[in-house]
Amino acid sequence: MKTYLGITAQSHDASAAVVNDKGDILFAGHSERYSRIKNDPWLDKGLIEDCLLHNDNKPFDAVFYYEKPLIKKLRQFTSRQFDWAFTSEDMPKSYIKKFTKVKKFKTFQHHYTHATAGYYTSNFNDATVIVIDSIGEFETYTVWKASHGVLRQVYSQKYPHSIGLWYSAMTQRLGLKPQEDEYILMGMAAYGDPKRYKARIITDMFNLRGMPNVHFKINLHKGCPRWAPDIKTEQDYFDLAAATQEIYEEIFDGIVSHWRRELPSRNLVLAGGCALNCVANGKASQWYDKIWIMPNPGDAGSAIGAVAAHLRKQLNWTSPLLGHNIEGNYPHHSALRALMNNEIFGVASGRAEFGPRALGNRSLLADPRGPEIKDRMNKYKKRQAFRPFAPAILEEHVNEYFDMPYPTSPYMQFIAKCKKPEEFPAIVHADGTSRVQTVNEKEYPDFYKLIKAFYDKTGCPIVLNTSLNIKGQPIVNTIQDAKMFTQEYDLKVYVGGIDI
Repeated sequence: MKTYLGITAQSHDASAAVVNDKGDILFAGHSERYSRIKNDPWLDKGLIEDCLLHNDNKPFDAVFYYEKPLIKKLRQFTSRQFDWAFTSEDMPKSYIKKFTKVKKFKTFQHHYTHATAGYYTSNFNDATVIVIDSIGEFETYTVWKASHGVLRQVYSQKYPHSIGLWYSAMTQRLGLKPQEDEYILMGMAAYGDPKRYKARIITDMFNLRGMPNVHFKINLHKGCPRWAPDIKTEQDYFDLAAATQEIYEEIFDGIVSHWRRELPSRNLVLAGGCALNCVANGKASQWYDKIWIMPNPGDAGSAIGAVAAHLRKQLNWTSPLLGHNIEGNYPHHSALRALMNNEIFGVASGRAEFGPRALGNRSLLADPRGPEIKDRMNKYKKRQAFRPFAPAILEEHVNEYFDMPYPTSPYMQFIAKCKKPEEFPAIVHADGTSRVQTVNEKEYPDFYKLIKAFYDKTGCPIVLNTSLNIKGQPIVNTIQDAKMFTQEYDLKVYVGGIDI
C-alpha cells in the first residue's frame, strides 16, 4: 500500500495531510497548532513528525502540493507584487525536503485542489462544484461539472476580479484583520442597516455585467483602507458590515442559481475560503437538494485536495477529527459536572479537528441558558462583547429549536433561525439566528454522549461550543498547550477526565 503526503505552505495557513492509495485519510493538521503562530504560512517540524507517525516514520511514496508555484509567481510578478529574483529554496520541493525525504513530487492548480478536496470527500456521484476564494495562481472563482469521479472545469474568473479579495478588503476597511477576521464581519452585520452603504459600495467598486461574471472597477488586492473616510463610528462600521454581507449574499445567490440552471446536477459542492460564509451558504438550499462543504474548505483543506487530485477517486470520509491525538478517555464525568455547575471549561481530548472550528474535541463549553453566559465567555475569550457563540445540539432535536435551511450542519456551516431565542441568548445573533452544529453519534461519539447526558439531566439538548483558544491565538492542540492555557487563563481544561 502506498501512502502520500499533501502539503499547503508558503502563503498562509500551512497544513499537511496523510492519505493512502485506498483513499483513507490517516491524518490532517494545521501548522499553526504546532508553532502557536496564528495562520502560520510555514511548515512546522512537529506537524511533519505527526504525519510521519502515520506512515511508520517511513518516507512517503509521493508528496503533492496544492498549487502551481511558477504560475503563481508569474501572476505576482506581472501584478508587481513580487521581485522575480528568487532561489531554489523558495520552491516548494526544495522547501519540503528540509522536513522529509521526497521520492516523488507533483503540483496541481490551486482551484483544482479546492475542487478535488470538496468533491472527493463528498458522497456524490454527480455534482456542481463552485470554488470561490481570494486568489489561486490567477483564478478567483471557478465552476466544475463532476460526474462518475471526473471533474471538468466549465467556468473560470481571473484576477484581479475577486469576490474573496473584495470581502477581505471590506474586512480590512472595518479595522479587522483580512484573511482572518472575516467571520467577525459576518457577526457585525447583524447589528447594521445595509441600506446606508450598499448603493455606494456597488457604485464605487462593482462593474456589473450579470451572472456568471462578477467584475470590479478597482483591484482590491491591497485593500481599500482610505475608501469612504467619513465612515468612523461603531454604528457606521456595523452598517458597512451589513451592506457588505448583503451584497455578498446576493452575489452568492446569483451564482448558485445561475449554475443550477446551466448544469444538470441537483447536488452542490462549495469550496474555497468563501465557503466559510455560513450566513450565505443556506441560500443554496433553495436551488439544490443536497449540499456538501468539507469542514476545511479554505486553503488548508487543500492538503487533502492535493492528494485527491492525484488519486481522482472518492476518499473514505468519516469525520473531521483527523489531527493530533490526545490519548485517554473523553472526560465525560468532569465535563458533565462542570455543565451542571454552570461553569465555563475546556475539553482537550482525542483527535483535533481539521478545520477552523472546534467541534467538541478542542472546545470551550458551557450551559447556553441564562443571560450572563455570553458576557462571561467573551471576557474569557477577549472578544467583542456583541459576539454570540455557537450551539451544539443533538441532531435528532435540531428541528425543535431551529428552522434549518438544510437538515444537518455537523461542521457549523449554516445559520438557522432560533425558535426559542429568549431561552438561549448566548447562542443567538441580533437577527435571531444561530450558527448551528448538529451533533450525531457516528461522527462525534464522545461529544454526543456528553450532550445526551446533559439532556437526560436537564431536558436541554444544547451546549454552548466555542474553540479552545483566546482571540487571535491558535486552538489548543496538545496536552502541553492545555496545561499552559489553564495556567495562563485560570480556566479548567479537562483532558482524559483529569482536571489540569
